[in-house]
Amino acid sequence: MTGRPRIRSTFLPFLSRPVRATALSAGALAACASLTAGCGAIPGATGGSGDGPIKVMTWAPQKTDSTNKPGMPAMAHAYGKWINAHGGINGRKLEVLTCNDHNDSVGAAKCARRAAAEDVVAVVGSYSQFGDSFLAPLESAGIPYIGGYGVTSEEFTGPMVYPVNGGQPALLAGLGRALAASCGPVSLVRPDSIAGDQLPALLNSGLKAGGHTPAGDQLAAENATEYDGQVDQALRYATKDTFKKGCVVPALGERTDIFMDSFRRARAGYPAVRTANVLGSVDQTVINSTGGASGPYEGSYITGWYPVSSDPRWDRMKKVINEEAFGDNRIDPADAGVQTTWIAYTVLKAVLEKIGGGEVSSDTVRRTLDDGLKVSTGGLTPTLHWPYESKLAGVGFPRLVNADVTLQVVKDGRLVAAKKTASSGFDGITDMTGTLENADLG
Repeated sequence: MTGRPRIRSTFLPFLSRPVRATALSAGALAACASLTAGCGAIPGATGGSGDGPIKVMTWAPQKTDSTNKPGMPAMAHAYGKWINAHGGINGRKLEVLTCNDHNDSVGAAKCARRAAAEDVVAVVGSYSQFGDSFLAPLESAGIPYIGGYGVTSEEFTGPMVYPVNGGQPALLAGLGRALAASCGPVSLVRPDSIAGDQLPALLNSGLKAGGHTPAGDQLAAENATEYDGQVDQALRYATKDTFKKGCVVPALGERTDIFMDSFRRARAGYPAVRTANVLGSVDQTVINSTGGASGPYEGSYITGWYPVSSDPRWDRMKKVINEEAFGDNRIDPADAGVQTTWIAYTVLKAVLEKIGGGEVSSDTVRRTLDDGLKVSTGGLTPTLHWPYESKLAGVGFPRLVNADVTLQVVKDGRLVAAKKTASSGFDGITDMTGTLENADLG
């Protein structure tokens, strides 16, 4: 993996438009269900009708100065090669197109317009921070967006999105639930912005579920180049209880690593504290680069969407990588982006098998998903399906159907599954739906 998902300071603009989003989702889905030809579909655009290949697209940023996820399109190509090496799907080849959005809103829109021009039947297993830019062109062309990384609010509100994970809302709620059992005072350091204003409520929903008091809310400028003042404030708050070790949670997106540089220097002057974060801001590469077992993340809790990479449920994905992409160092089986792409293509395969010998188009793919299809991912997620509205529609996430979270811990410099404790409430994979339903997000 050559980069990690460094979420922009606007990485969680959730709930800014819950009423509009819910209405759009409900209205558009109802309209689509009532039409034979489908909403917004380009007449005659089948993306692979007849005996030709079935065309799909995967996009992600590559070779940029910030976020890079080359493993996602590389995993998509490997999956397509594997499918085709085993006779295709219903005898038809899978043609995987890829696009680089360059971490740019214009680039994201260009990728979406190319998908429409190429008549793809779906965009699958992709990463982009610019939902406002890419979803409108996809919706105009009637193209479903299956298994996005979960970095934007639109991936949980749009009528043609089919997410496979719970994005940042589930991770933050899960992190709060884990910290409630083991932490004294919890200090959250987050951007002083409208998007940042949503973060305390999500973290506190998990803390409250575990019987913990709300986190201390420490604000930081979005464009700060150092965080010495915020580190000092967070450490003082987290160490005010002399009987129980406090915790510091930096939720600063792409600037989390800058905060941790200051934290490493300052922590020696304070009693011991634990740090915690969500997968996406921290991964194994970051842990290695900051000192491994001797670094600031040792002992940290990290919440993720899926089982740890050593879990045998990933064996089939690893087999495909070894067969079709052996030696391709872009594909890291431990990367959540690669894992998301694998799960998204598992959904696509189930859709195409359900369609069988019928016409394969963006319309039929979308209608198959909307008609109650249930997809097993071999235990990597719960059985996936996308009803008219999810249980979380009332809090602004009408398309969020999988709120499962895994708890991991950094032990001897490695991310491993956290052991179950009687007080943590975590046992392998834990569903955060009820916690998010009770979140005070008003």
